[in-house]
Amino acid sequence: MTPTHRRDVLRTGAGIVAGGALAAGCGTGHAARPPASAAPMPSSAEPPAGPRAYPGRPAQITHGPRTRPQVALTFHGQGDPALARALLDTAEQRGARLTVLAVGAWLDQHPDLARRILDGGHDLGNHTQRHIGVNTLPEAEARREITDCAARLKRLTGSIGTWFRPSRAPAASPLVARLARAAGYPHVLSYDVDSLDYTRPGAAAVTREVLAGVRNGSVVSLHFGYPDTVAALPDVLTELGRRGLRAVTTTELLS
Repeated sequence: MTPTHRRDVLRTGAGIVAGGALAAGCGTGHAARPPASAAPMPSSAEPPAGPRAYPGRPAQITHGPRTRPQVALTFHGQGDPALARALLDTAEQRGARLTVLAVGAWLDQHPDLARRILDGGHDLGNHTQRHIGVNTLPEAEARREITDCAARLKRLTGSIGTWFRPSRAPAASPLVARLARAAGYPHVLSYDVDSLDYTRPGAAAVTREVLAGVRNGSVVSLHFGYPDTVAALPDVLTELGRRGLRAVTTTELLS
């Protein structure tokens, strides 16, 4: 990335307040529960596809086929909306499509981002309502974390989303996996490459971490809400292209 390009990317996310506003990763902070103020999807909008079962795939998916030069860049969806828009814009300018697992409380605060994600051709899914440790919760509370977020997605888009990913854990407990299936998600979406961007290691380190582990079929864990991730994405996409790997939605990866 040239110095000018890097400045342009970072300028998009200017004005970010350090600390709580950036605590969007699965390793830091808890999201507050705001009021459910999201507006419903306009009746003229076509509902997106919902979850689907992939016969032969495990209940918890960590990667796609290793035989095709495709990868899925998946983002835990919360944090500053300016950074989210910057990531989406960068991906679309380079022909990449992402998978966003959105936190319900974040959608309550920024309901327009649900349609923004879908209108860009990206996957949108469920990352629980409050982004707390869902695997550690009693059954009734864990169920609410999943179904409350699903309800937000349904009201905003007409669908509960294509995927479910547990919060604060790379994989779902047996209980949470069962609750997700009952809520309408046949699979839990995990990953095989962790960018560690939520540790704020710097853009170069995020890029190195992704590229060190990615290969055909990889599902990469990244986050909205971190300037390092915004700055790293152009270099990640450039190197993926050099290796002949295409960034697609998880739905396309598994189709």
